[in-house]
Amino acid sequence: MDVAALFLRLGTTAFGGPAAHVAILHDEVVRRRKWLDEQRFLDLLGATQLIPGPNSTEMAIHIGYLRAGWPGLILAGVSFILPAMLMVMGLAWAYLRFGSTPQAGWLLYGVKPVIIAIILQALWELGNKAVKRGWMAAVGAAVGLLYFLGVNEILLLFAGGAVVMLLLNRERQTAGPLAGWFAPLMGMGLPGLAAIPFNLPLLFFTFLKIGAILYGSGYVLLAFLRSDFVVRYGWLSDQQLLDAIAVGQVTPGPVFTTATYIGYLLGGPGAAVLATLGIFLPSFIFVALSSPLIPRLRSSAWAGALLDGINVSSLGLMAAVTVRLASASLVDLPAVLFGALALGALLRFRLNSTWLILAGALFGWLVAGGR
Repeated sequence: MDVAALFLRLGTTAFGGPAAHVAILHDEVVRRRKWLDEQRFLDLLGATQLIPGPNSTEMAIHIGYLRAGWPGLILAGVSFILPAMLMVMGLAWAYLRFGSTPQAGWLLYGVKPVIIAIILQALWELGNKAVKRGWMAAVGAAVGLLYFLGVNEILLLFAGGAVVMLLLNRERQTAGPLAGWFAPLMGMGLPGLAAIPFNLPLLFFTFLKIGAILYGSGYVLLAFLRSDFVVRYGWLSDQQLLDAIAVGQVTPGPVFTTATYIGYLLGGPGAAVLATLGIFLPSFIFVALSSPLIPRLRSSAWAGALLDGINVSSLGLMAAVTVRLASASLVDLPAVLFGALALGALLRFRLNSTWLILAGALFGWLVAGGR
């Protein structure tokens, strides 16, 4: 089937993250194959912004559904995800086999500053689009600060969305609107920090929860992964989380295959498949449910305002987690300088992140390989 052939190829070759994936999809299905016209493509893109989950994967699922109905919906999504999942499982096996060797150490030494630079670039570009009012930046900053103070990230995500929705619709509080909305959350910190024994059902339902509520860029995934797998459960270290994000970046296809890597690291191939199923399953359900509602979603001022608030809150969470991860990545002056150089190259020349990650591996070999 043409749907499976297209998305298997894209899942194997589409590097560059969600924005690049959307551009590639536009070229393939609007310009080349003419499966959709420009307006229908824009309608789908707008709809994916109003539902949780990975946008480029949901675009693929939408296109498959419009092209070939229910079989196309399933085939497009699975074909886009499967190649990346298999590659990530292979890299996870290599990590477990060679991860503690000096060679892996210098490789990750060079790659991690690049990952921080990629996240900062995404923050900059997404922030320019998401922060449409000056006070919206304050909402994002408040979300980041409250996350540092231990407030639950899910509560922050939706509380920030509600604040922006109400303010954009001119229903202002008479005094201290931001404090009025966030103050009730101050006592709602994270659960206890005692480690929880690893088990497959908890792994699956944690990724199912993340897939069902995560708005914004795939990089916002960092905040949820760290809160659950590092802080709450104690199953991963910050360094292992960074390694997982690096693997998601260096492979084509959805960034959410970071879940595959984490599952393999914690429980082997079966856990990897279960984690992947958990994080992507909500996307299939949301696309199936939302497809008939797309025209109404696009025309709703309230839905659009809520989305604006959730996006700003997502960026606040993303920034807060990046600060913590940077402390584990930028461990000395050469790493700091290389990270700054990578960020400058991304912002000035808009280089493909894959080439920078390869450059980071070379940098790690040159600087740390001889230590």
